[in-house]
Amino acid sequence: MVQRIIIANGVIWLLQLLFARIGVPLTELGSITVDGFLHHLEIWQPLTYMWLHDPTSPLHLLFNMLFFWMTAPPLEMVWGSQRFLRFYLRCGVGAGFAIVGWNWLLAQWNPMMAFVPTLGASGAIYGTVTAFTLLWPDRTILLLFPPIPIKAIWFVPVLFLLQFVMGGNTNVSYIGHLGGVLVAAFILRSELRRAVGWRSLSYRWHRMRMRNRLRAVRRDEFDRRRDSDENRTFH
Repeated sequence: MVQRIIIANGVIWLLQLLFARIGVPLTELGSITVDGFLHHLEIWQPLTYMWLHDPTSPLHLLFNMLFFWMTAPPLEMVWGSQRFLRFYLRCGVGAGFAIVGWNWLLAQWNPMMAFVPTLGASGAIYGTVTAFTLLWPDRTILLLFPPIPIKAIWFVPVLFLLQFVMGGNTNVSYIGHLGGVLVAAFILRSELRRAVGWRSLSYRWHRMRMRNRLRAVRRDEFDRRRDSDENRTFH
């Protein structure tokens, strides 16, 4: 199913290019806007927007599919193809409604926000990333930038933190990302409680303290051995 979703996104992106050449507004019809969804009753948009990507650049599609490929296969192996597909679609559609709601609020102050289109699979993909981190919270993930290892459970918060620190991008729908995360967290609320509940956090805190103590003991032992070797060499 992961492969089929990636292939479907690639084929649809090629169709966007083809239809744009012959004058068919596929991208405009499928992208989600407040005006289209609420005023023109284009109710398909919360589903179709997640299969479309920026037709002017392949990087939007490539980065989304790479991110998806890195985290989605283990979920499909555990859940099976049909459950995984349902989860993916629910995260994407839920993120779509979050986008509509947020842009509708912004449109009360800036009417042009009702016409701003949103497209891309990021909401659904952030949902799969969230699921991965909740099912395997203690797995180690190596960030590309900065290149440091972190536990999977902290991956999503770190992603949002990095986006905030780096200033963000006005062309990125962060509310869509957040919507996918929240939908995934609601669906997997039992896994959420197990991963970040009080017992889990207490256990992680005590384990971190024990590791720090062990490192301190190892440093003391190393210092004693080094001093002993230096004294032996001096004599």
